[in-house]
Amino acid sequence: MSNVELIIEERAANIGNFMVGRLLPFRQKRAVGPFVFIDHMGPVKLNDRENMDVLPHPHIGLSTLTYLFEGSIMHRDSIGSEIEIKPGAINWMTAGKGVVHSERTPDYLRNSEKILHGLQIWVALPKELEETEPAFTHIAEDEIPRWEENGIHFKLIAGEAFGKKSPVPVHSPLYFIEIKNTHPQDIEIGDMLYGESALYILEGSIFSDGNNYGPKQILIAKDTKLCAFEMAENSTVYIFGGQPFPEQRFIDWNFVSSDKERLKQAKVDWLNQRFPKVPGEVDFVPYPKA
Repeated sequence: MSNVELIIEERAANIGNFMVGRLLPFRQKRAVGPFVFIDHMGPVKLNDRENMDVLPHPHIGLSTLTYLFEGSIMHRDSIGSEIEIKPGAINWMTAGKGVVHSERTPDYLRNSEKILHGLQIWVALPKELEETEPAFTHIAEDEIPRWEENGIHFKLIAGEAFGKKSPVPVHSPLYFIEIKNTHPQDIEIGDMLYGESALYILEGSIFSDGNNYGPKQILIAKDTKLCAFEMAENSTVYIFGGQPFPEQRFIDWNFVSSDKERLKQAKVDWLNQRFPKVPGEVDFVPYPKA
């Protein structure tokens, strides 16, 4: 990406029973537009005795976006949603004033070998919507805008860009774009983006301003209006960003807020199990010890 200001390397993080690659937040860059958290899951191979079991845990002040490349996750939440997410589809859950959800390997896959690979993303809510009612939307793969230009495949996963709009019900101006190619290509985004912008390389590599960049890196751009780079063959990249909020966002565990006192209240509420329950779930993730 032209005018690269910062390079963020994927860092290992433990989310329970397997490791993920943490991309955001980063000490020098806490957010890109409204995006405050990105984990790259896998690809991890699970045998017939290993399963994803993320127990019920809470969120406030954000929307979660789950996007899988491989595998399957059963999502259950305190709103009453129960749905299997598969590759290419999108789970969009808005926590608002408080939601609890679990993420597990579906029952029919629990005794077989499987691969899990995808992105889990947190998008902060505008201040006036931080205490909104929780909501959940599942977007099927064929509902997501996609198009091809000169052999380059684009997909607008969320937000608005390139004169197109994703059906994902976002709450502020943002974009999350997938770009894939099979042959080396020059990409010219021009002035199609806005706010803050970053590029994540999932596979392959890109060449920009005399530098090569490889997988598991996020490149933070200085100027979204000067976005140009060359993609190597068989590469997949994600461009994301949008308008930043005027107020800083703070994160405590799974809670996001513009108000530190609200984070303290959320902690107390979870410790005292005052959040809504997930139907059919008994266990939960305890607040982490210091």
